[in-house]
Amino acid sequence: MVTRVLVAVDGSEMSEAALRYALDVHVGADITVLVVVGEPSPMMGGPTAIATADDPREKTRELAEPILERAHEIAGGHDTEIDTAVGFGHPAREIVNRADGFDTVVLGSHGGSMSDRLIVGNVAETVFNRSSVPVAVVR
Repeated sequence: MVTRVLVAVDGSEMSEAALRYALDVHVGADITVLVVVGEPSPMMGGPTAIATADDPREKTRELAEPILERAHEIAGGHDTEIDTAVGFGHPAREIVNRADGFDTVVLGSHGGSMSDRLIVGNVAETVFNRSSVPVAVVR
């Protein structure tokens, strides 16, 4: 029985579909929504803003907040409370590292901008191949 679900979201339509899937399929489970803000890179605006911020942790939370607010709205539509978490670094690595504390991971098949997909690589595929727990990839 699945009692703890980790849902990775990035603000994309696919990640919102993944959250809806988790809420529909794992009714009654504890659901934690994770937003991972990427590693700093000269080619990525948000993460570069983190690297140059006076308080990088606060800037990370600030960048994640709109995505988490939307996740709460979606969960509210399902009359479900969710927990939230913010990670920093490479999204696939961060999701895989956190997966051990859950029964399953749910994420969208792709998300973010085209440049994010080119720079970061295929997060869903990496998580699917490296996770120690079952992974549901929603498309």
